[in-house]
Amino acid sequence: MVTPKHLPWLRSIAGDLATATLSRLEETLPWYRDMPPARRAAVGNVAQSGISSFIQWYEDPTSQPWVAADVFAAAPRELLRSISLQETLQLIHVVVQMVEERVVAEHPELQEAVLRYSRDIAFSAADVYARAAEARGLWDARLEALVVDSIISGETSQEINSRVAALGWRADGQVAVLLGTRLESPDPDLIRKIARKLDGDVLIGVQGRRQVVVIGLLTHAENPNKKILEIALSLKDLFGAGDLMLGPTVAAVSDSARSAKAALAALSVAASREGLTRPTLADDLLPERMLAGDQLAKQTLINSYYLPLVSGSQDLLTTLRAYLEHGGSLEATAKSLFVHANTVRYRLRRIQELIGEDVTDARVAFVVQTAIVVGLISDTESGVRR
Repeated sequence: MVTPKHLPWLRSIAGDLATATLSRLEETLPWYRDMPPARRAAVGNVAQSGISSFIQWYEDPTSQPWVAADVFAAAPRELLRSISLQETLQLIHVVVQMVEERVVAEHPELQEAVLRYSRDIAFSAADVYARAAEARGLWDARLEALVVDSIISGETSQEINSRVAALGWRADGQVAVLLGTRLESPDPDLIRKIARKLDGDVLIGVQGRRQVVVIGLLTHAENPNKKILEIALSLKDLFGAGDLMLGPTVAAVSDSARSAKAALAALSVAASREGLTRPTLADDLLPERMLAGDQLAKQTLINSYYLPLVSGSQDLLTTLRAYLEHGGSLEATAKSLFVHANTVRYRLRRIQELIGEDVTDARVAFVVQTAIVVGLISDTESGVRR
């Protein structure tokens, strides 16, 4: 029970104690001195509230065990974002130290009360920050889901950049989208841990049975496709059974809708191929995607295969068309062109150097033939070729 002589005395020194506490904050805490005036005033209010709250708590400590939580009630939300838990504990330490110097020095019998209150207010601060962190975690999860939905729906707005910045997105390099089914019990924390270990960052979204992982590199890589594929391979067991598609690499997260579109289109035609690897590159299914009406696949075929061929020697395109039309027969191709078979071999090597793939491979031949067909049709429609 509080003795009458203590409570009036505590109330009488509250103002002087608050002033002395603010002076001590200025002297001992550099981060407090460097704050803008408005936030410094807010921190000062918290300190003064701590002194007032101590007096109220001491008057009746059983009425509200967590009356110390009131210290932070008047603090603006911005304050919790501008000072860390460590800085808050430093603030509490200064307040309690000032109370000890003034109160306990004159009335040692109040030391136990000061110690108990300092314990309560420290727990209160931890509770406030824990609740703020929990709320921020829920907000981050909703914002992350919104960003992933925007990417999947094809949004290319620059708002994506500001949203991922709010999420703490650290990737400053190239980006690709990985799509597949989700596990019964998804483990997003493990996905993030694996990505960080491989110098990447991720955005994760679960849409029904589908799991989406946007993979970003922390720095620009000389061979980004290889690096992103390495991360995707490390994550494959964190997806459910079934096809797993990796969209093409794009320059930044603001362009990731294009990677997502390709991965979605590849996923929709995956049944047309057997023995697909996990993950499968979306651009490994360009012909199938084009046949299903994917305009991005059509343009990629033209840009990657047709345009390099038409920009080279006319003999190369003519030879390749003949070679494909004759089922890959060197002799039949040479006969139709009235050249030696070695000339055909030489031109095929030139074509391989030009497009970076071996057209004698059956799958590559199919892709290239499809590219030539859609390229010629496109030229005809645009009036380039009649």
